[in-house]
Amino acid sequence: MAKVQSSERAFRTVDVDLYSEDNYKEEFDNEVDTGTTDNNQITSLLNANKNAEALKLFLSGSPLGHKDPAEKKTALELAIRILMATKVGQIEKAVADLDNDSRDILMKFIYKGFEVPSDGSSAHLLLWHEKIFDVNGIGSVVRVLTDKKRA
Repeated sequence: MAKVQSSERAFRTVDVDLYSEDNYKEEFDNEVDTGTTDNNQITSLLNANKNAEALKLFLSGSPLGHKDPAEKKTALELAIRILMATKVGQIEKAVADLDNDSRDILMKFIYKGFEVPSDGSSAHLLLWHEKIFDVNGIGSVVRVLTDKKRA
């Protein structure tokens, strides 16, 4: 009879009870908070028609990981205000100036904006969606829809 090496039996030492559905615990986000949005600075940029800069500032400090519904609602309202203030001709350049992660965050706010439409917002949000989709492709949509962090 052949002797079984200990390395060949290592697969049998896995504790399968750890993977039971009853023992599942929600994963906690270990990401560092990137800060908060400065509403006054964003408002001044919007008043000066520097919409692309306001968008970059907003996305750099967007509260995606926060659980407070009031903070999320304020962030969504600010995001919609920035997106609606941007003229159609400026959308493509604004999207091109963003990195992939910022485009994904923006796409989350666009989808959330579809959930709470206002007058004329859906058509404008569709334009934003189209421009981001042209740059990032289907990958951005998949990443946004499968991510646990919601806008």
